[in-house]
Amino acid sequence: MRLSDHVAQQLLALIQSSDFQAGQRLPAERTLAAQLNVSRASLREAIQQLNSQGILRSQVGSGTYLTSHTPQWTQRSVDPLAALMLSDPQYRYDVLEARIALESSTTWHAALRASPDDKNKILQCFEQMIRHQQSGDTVQSARADAQFHLAIAEASHNLVLVQVMRGLFDLVLSSVAQNRDIIMFVHDSPETLTQLTAQHEALVKAIIDSDPARARSVVNEHLGYVRNTLIQADEDLARRERAARLQTPPPALPESALP
Repeated sequence: MRLSDHVAQQLLALIQSSDFQAGQRLPAERTLAAQLNVSRASLREAIQQLNSQGILRSQVGSGTYLTSHTPQWTQRSVDPLAALMLSDPQYRYDVLEARIALESSTTWHAALRASPDDKNKILQCFEQMIRHQQSGDTVQSARADAQFHLAIAEASHNLVLVQVMRGLFDLVLSSVAQNRDIIMFVHDSPETLTQLTAQHEALVKAIIDSDPARARSVVNEHLGYVRNTLIQADEDLARRERAARLQTPPPALPESALP
């Protein structure tokens, strides 16, 4: 990875963690360079790169402004998918297939390349997810789950994979929240949540141990488990709906139709 790519990735991560809003001016170059511990020349190259992607907009004499958290090309690709998810929840299986293809790569590279700071961030995301689960906060636990997978992608240090995962974040978050709701509604048992937690924990350990083969195997097992559980949940729900229809008495015939 080129230095400018690495600095661009760091800068984008800083923007997201600082909760900047679209249209907001970023701190001065000197401040940003100090925060990222990079030279101002490297920072300028990174800013130019994010400018070309439509994420930042620089104005001479005014400063640099945030236009979007994700590249315009990514947003144009994701928006139609989000609409499909809303219109037909069955598209969650397409999202899962895409995640398996993408995250088998990000986890492999994360296990190879993750720095101590990357590993610490992944662990913190995992622990935050556990805290929200224990408190029963399903909304925040779903967000922490998506952040956990995003942190792994960032640890891959592949700028293209990171940008794609960031662009898909809202879609992944929606999918994770929907999957968790369905799984917990149909399989209302501590064992299911325990299984999911154990899979996340095994993924953390594989990355911390720098074991790419095990990391890829664990994430594939995890997402495969989610897929199979969702299929079972859909089948159980369909069975319940059929049973409910059988228990519903047929509509009464109009008097004119009676013999």
